[in-house]
Parts: sequence; C-alpha cells; structure tokens
Amino acid sequence: MLGSLFFIFNRIVEIVFLIPIIGMLAYFVNGYLKANELTPAFILVLFIVSVVAAFWALDTLIRLSTTKRSAIFVAFVDLLFFGAFVAGVWQLRFIAHSDCTHWDGGSVYISLGPFGYYGSEKGYTLHINKTCAMLKSSFAMGIMEAVFFLWTALIALFLHRNREVVTKETVVRRRSHSSRRGHSSSQRHRSSSRRRADYV
Repeated sequence: MLGSLFFIFNRIVEIVFLIPIIGMLAYFVNGYLKANELTPAFILVLFIVSVVAAFWALDTLIRLSTTKRSAIFVAFVDLLFFGAFVAGVWQLRFIAHSDCTHWDGGSVYISLGPFGYYGSEKGYTLHINKTCAMLKSSFAMGIMEAVFFLWTALIALFLHRNREVVTKETVVRRRSHSSRRGHSSSQRHRSSSRRRADYV
C-alpha cells in the first residue's frame, strides 16, 4: 500500500516536471521548423525523450493495477528512461556553466540557427538570454527527471518483491487449508469405515 502511494506520488511529480520541459523545447522545435532548419541533437534528444516519458508516466499511472502485475517490466522501462534522460542532459551539458544574464552563445551561437547567428531577420536573437534561460531550465529539469525515473524504477522493484511475498503467503495458506480439509475428510472416512466394521 505504502509502495503504491510512493509510486503514484513520484509519477505525478514526473509528469508535472515533464510538462515545462516539453513546452520549452517545443518552442525551439517550432522555431527551427518555421526557419526550415534541422533541429540540433542537443534540443531534439531531450524533447523526444520527454514526450515519450510523459506518455509512459501517464499510462502507468492510469493503469496502476497492470503496473503492479508487470512491475519488473515497468522498472526496466524506467531504467531505460533514466539512461535516455542522462543522454539528453549530456547533449545539453554546454549550458551548465553559462551565465544567462550576459550570455553571448559562444561556440553554440551558430548551431542555434534561428535562435543564434542566423536568426537576426526572424527576431529570435533579440531574446538570446531567454534562449539561454530556457535551455538551462530544460537541462536542470532533465537531471531531475533522470533521478525521478531511477527512483520509480526502484519503487517498481519493491512493488514486485512485495507482490511475490504476498503471493507466496497466499499459496502457503491455501495449501495448508486444503491439507487440513483433506486430513479431516480422511479421518471421517476412517471413522465411518470403523463403524461399518463394528456393525458387521
């Protein structure tokens, strides 16, 4: 029961933090689409992982009874998402030590496309500090999501272990109950056969 509550709470937290990541990175993806340019990997990887993770988190939250039955699979997929978020954060690592109040883009300025060197006619470059702040926020929340998915994977393993213990206890109780029935019925059979022998 307590494990299920922890799992539900963590899934809700994951979804709450995934929504801003998707929103901020969708802003960049939309800008690249409008400029008819390819979205760079440091934005695209984290965006795709966040979208798929949001659907996965919502699905496992809605179908909680199925999640409990297949807890090992859920833990495995959560570990995959942990790795995917680590990869997405690794792609965005250049923004980690940037000061967004005075950010000039550095070597990333050209790869930012419409948000950097090539975006002067679109007006995106006027908001270079906003670009930095959004990327840095996505980076920070990506790290948080990696930790959250690792945590829910461990909780899912706990749920599986707990379910196994409950199942074993149920099987043992059923066997002992059925053996008592069998023992009592065999005693009844013996006593009835003795009575018949006495009458004869």
